[in-house]
Amino acid sequence: MRKVLLFGVPLSLFCFSVAAIAGDVDFNGRWDIQLLKENPDKAWWLEVSGAGTNEPKGKFIGFPGGDLNDIKDLKIEEHQLVWSFENKDGRREYTAKIVGSTLQGNMTGPGGPVNFAGYRAPKIRDHDDGTWLKSAPVTLFNGKDLTGWTGLGSAQNLGWTVEDNTLKSTGHAKNLITTGKYWNFVLHVEYKVAEKSNSGIGLRGRYEVQIQDDYGKPVESHINGALYSRIKPLLNASKKAGEWQTVDIRLVGRDVSVTLNGKPIIIKQEIEGLTAIAFSPFEGEPGSIELQGDHGPVEFRNIVLTPLYKPQTE
Repeated sequence: MRKVLLFGVPLSLFCFSVAAIAGDVDFNGRWDIQLLKENPDKAWWLEVSGAGTNEPKGKFIGFPGGDLNDIKDLKIEEHQLVWSFENKDGRREYTAKIVGSTLQGNMTGPGGPVNFAGYRAPKIRDHDDGTWLKSAPVTLFNGKDLTGWTGLGSAQNLGWTVEDNTLKSTGHAKNLITTGKYWNFVLHVEYKVAEKSNSGIGLRGRYEVQIQDDYGKPVESHINGALYSRIKPLLNASKKAGEWQTVDIRLVGRDVSVTLNGKPIIIKQEIEGLTAIAFSPFEGEPGSIELQGDHGPVEFRNIVLTPLYKPQTE
């Protein structure tokens, strides 16, 4: 049989190569990742670009830490994504392939093995366009006990106390989450953080507004009021450690605004994906409010959420 050549390559091999590249292109995009284990307390996030070319690139939130990390060694081998991270605990290896419409993968190394499933991040049509109205506010913390809250992964030995209308963690508590789930809202929280301590407020169990003792420090994406590792504030509006501070957070779809101690520091910025505090990967669904309790002493009071709704048009 005569071989048909294209650019000096047998046509059959050329067609196979084109099909392979076309399949690899499907890795491109943003993926919300669910850990396939009992009571997972984390969700991961992955963004892939350049798949189907010789220079695929990726960004990842997951092990070994909570930052948004560029993947330095991302490869596609036999239609599988392959990458790794290494820190003082050792090297973690990741592989993933597309099965149907999902990403199925595995991590080995410290903390593993862990299987995971990735889902394409959904398009969210809600935007903070000035048309949203406030409904009746919901008091999330009653000042007396933990009614309406539970621990992430377990309701036992939470490590929080309630005194004088204040919710307190010594710094070694489990993260608290609301039993109620919310979509678009304005959230008012008052908090006090100890010296050299930090905490965080999780929005829908996915996006963290950072709490930290950083009075007078330079502005970057990890300081008080930042959308952790993703959106840096316009300015540092922090008070000194040990003083009560007030944060008002407005979330519509993926559009977030943050006012810290009366000063707007983030104004209608788009959240591109999950942050380190995330435990729920399903971005298109309502989610819990989360309070971080294991990064140092912190106190909360006057936690009030006001749902937002769209007026119906005739």
